[in-house]
Amino acid sequence: MGMSGEEPVPGFGVAVIREDGKWRCDQMDNIALRELDAAITELRKTRSTGAVFGLLAVDDEFFVVLRPSPGGVALLLSDAAAALDYDIAADALDLLRVDPPEDEDEVWPEGSLDILADLGLPAPELQVIIDEVDLYPDEQLQMIAQRCGFAAELTKHLDTILQ
Repeated sequence: MGMSGEEPVPGFGVAVIREDGKWRCDQMDNIALRELDAAITELRKTRSTGAVFGLLAVDDEFFVVLRPSPGGVALLLSDAAAALDYDIAADALDLLRVDPPEDEDEVWPEGSLDILADLGLPAPELQVIIDEVDLYPDEQLQMIAQRCGFAAELTKHLDTILQ
């Protein structure tokens, strides 16, 4: 499996909160990069009247967008083939009830491409960002932030955690 067990998974998790027309980004616990349930639980604990979603960039390989709702959780995995190597991506496909791909050379997303559509990022634009395979996941997340309007907050946040 590669990155399983207890060693920390490289990357970062950010909870993005929109409240009263303002954006803020909070650090997520590193376990969120290893266990999907932990990430979902942490996001559900975030009290907000507005939108709350999580952005996980995992090991410079792929990203996950998670958005809990009262009825469940919407999620997007940028690269389905990551499930062959990373527990959290395998968990994501389990939740989506999708089988992992046979071949890891093809990159395609699984889940809700319209997960952030109500925040200014329609599905076709998110697909375009995912298709930029030369970009690192943190760069793709920056593009997502740009589209939705929280780029400055995300950049400031990443500058503090990636010191």
